[in-house]
Amino acid sequence: MSATPVPFFDRTRGNAPLESELTATFQRILCSGRYILGPEVEAFERECAESLNVRHAIGVSSGSDAVLAALMALRVGPGDEIICPAYTFFATAGAIARLGATPVFVDIDPSTYLIDPAAVAAHLSPRTRAIVPVHLFGRCADIDALQALTSLPIIEDAAQAFGAVHRGRSAGSMGALGCFSFFPTKNLGGFGDGGLVTTDDAALAARVHTLRAHGAPAKHHHTDVGGNFRLDALQAALLRVLLPHVGAAIAARRAHAARYNQLFGEAHLTAVDPPPASLEATYNQYVIRVRGDGARDRLRTFLADNGVGTEVYYPSALHRQPCFAALGLGEGSLPAAESAARETLALPIFPDLTAAEIGIVVAQITAFFADLE
Repeated sequence: MSATPVPFFDRTRGNAPLESELTATFQRILCSGRYILGPEVEAFERECAESLNVRHAIGVSSGSDAVLAALMALRVGPGDEIICPAYTFFATAGAIARLGATPVFVDIDPSTYLIDPAAVAAHLSPRTRAIVPVHLFGRCADIDALQALTSLPIIEDAAQAFGAVHRGRSAGSMGALGCFSFFPTKNLGGFGDGGLVTTDDAALAARVHTLRAHGAPAKHHHTDVGGNFRLDALQAALLRVLLPHVGAAIAARRAHAARYNQLFGEAHLTAVDPPPASLEATYNQYVIRVRGDGARDRLRTFLADNGVGTEVYYPSALHRQPCFAALGLGEGSLPAAESAARETLALPIFPDLTAAEIGIVVAQITAFFADLE
């Protein structure tokens, strides 16, 4: 085992310098008696709207519920088709299916792992109600290309992309609605679940506000069947402490990615493809492709044995999940997504990772392939 273990993620390092402010914030909310929605959530929503350059930001209970509420705001339901990528976290498609709509899975660009606009064009139909591209790993999908294809609503799944930009526009500001997650591992990560829906459309914003409180614009007056998608005041207040620091955290992730890319370039590992360099991505994950049958899994085992933490995002393309078997998409139907599921591996890239730890990760990967020669 490596003399210096490298964790895949360590949130405690980033929390430590803010501990006194976070503790004081907790005590303030504890004594306030206001624990759900209220002024803390409203203040957080205003601050997020300003940060993301959108007119409206609505705090919700999770990133998954953000996607669900956005679809509900567009009145998606049975008979509708929603196009989304096959390579992403389950919640994107799960929200579609929960409303009785059909997720139409399309393939990805194998170099970026983002939804392929050409594949979207091939799957548009009279039943298509919306498109849900995912800004995967903190890199924005090509919203411009999608908007050139159709005037259908686009819901940006920006769960991993708070602070990312695409040609000068912020993630979450380009489509009809944007959806964010504040799961603890995210660029802006809370201390539990939390999410955000963004939009420039006042009518859609009003609908999301209503839907997050059981479809009631006023207490006990329900105009819709919504859900309990409310954001806790404590989560909002703690996230407000972190929000001013998110730019520095993203800058650190970008610097780590540049260092990884440099070291991989120097190592000349033909079996490893680092992600494309970007000044706009936030690198919520740093994901390499490991070529060779079963090589990704063998490398992951080797790294674990040597104290290096990794994760697989995602081990199965969504069209191959058992719950979507009825769609009839067999093995080989979406080859780029299936290949990514077999070959990708996420390496440590949290903001407080050290240069020495990055060096250890690359050295261990280099040692793995050297042993194969």
